[in-house]
Amino acid sequence: MFGLLAMTSDLTTIMFIVFPIIGSVLLAFGVYQAVDDSRKISRRKLMDRLKGNRRDKTSKEAESILKKTLNRDRSEELFGNLIGKLSFVPKLQSLLDQANLDWSASRMTLNLGVGALIASLGLTILGFSAVSAVGAAVAILLGPIFYLKFRRKRRLSKLTNQLPDVFAMMGQALRAGHGLASAIQLIHEQMPDPISTEFGRVFHEQNLGIKIEDALLSMADRLDSLDVRFFVTAVLIQRQTGGDLAEVLDKIGGVIQQRIELFGLVSGLTAEGRLSGWVLFLLPVVVFGASFVLNREYAMVLLTDPRGKLMLCIAIGMQMVGMAMIRWIVNIKV
Repeated sequence: MFGLLAMTSDLTTIMFIVFPIIGSVLLAFGVYQAVDDSRKISRRKLMDRLKGNRRDKTSKEAESILKKTLNRDRSEELFGNLIGKLSFVPKLQSLLDQANLDWSASRMTLNLGVGALIASLGLTILGFSAVSAVGAAVAILLGPIFYLKFRRKRRLSKLTNQLPDVFAMMGQALRAGHGLASAIQLIHEQMPDPISTEFGRVFHEQNLGIKIEDALLSMADRLDSLDVRFFVTAVLIQRQTGGDLAEVLDKIGGVIQQRIELFGLVSGLTAEGRLSGWVLFLLPVVVFGASFVLNREYAMVLLTDPRGKLMLCIAIGMQMVGMAMIRWIVNIKV
């Protein structure tokens, strides 16, 4: 009986700690999304113009045969279908595709949620503090997301740096008499990952009956890269109106090479601001950790006293808002 009451008390304590933290995180995320969306309005307009007239009804229904084969078992799961209706699941699936991981977003969401719940309840039953249980749950939920974002950013950056060489090789192949499909196959066989994986997927999809235009549009939607969108738009225009595609690819490659150089220059000039942001973000964490080690009773006021918990939640929210604002300032689009 006493054990049940103690567990109920621990769960109540967890709820009082979790809900304010979740509220602060959601508030900070909302502010960041609002600021980030205001920055992306012009980019969205440009992307819409580059997309032009989207595929007709038949083309929209013609999805990738390879993707259908890979995801066939996912669509048969009841929980996967239910979780797949959540608004953030398609974005998570797009993140997984851009990170080149053949995972199901719905299954990943379910696994992370169950893992976080089991970890928090297990730590509570074993006698750990509520803060430890909440920290473990938050780490299980957010840790993989941060890893996916890091992996996607690194992969797309590497892919962008490969594009000038890709366009040069494709231009040479076209001048030598190869067709577009043969040039794409050449990129798949000769270039390293990740560009070889993406072009190989396009080549295999068109071999399986998908129009090469639709396969290229799927690649552009999957990668969501402005440089790749330039390439796909140029190819689509050339397929409809004719012209020297090799010369167009050479010009696009030169423009992308200049953008890469400019981006490197901007990254160097904004390095100090980004470093300052991380220092300001991590400094309170380091100070609290040092205080917890040197004077635990003094630091525990933030974790035990209701006013301290409120101050801690507010501080976390303000820290995240401040980090988002600094990232918005130094995030210069090239």
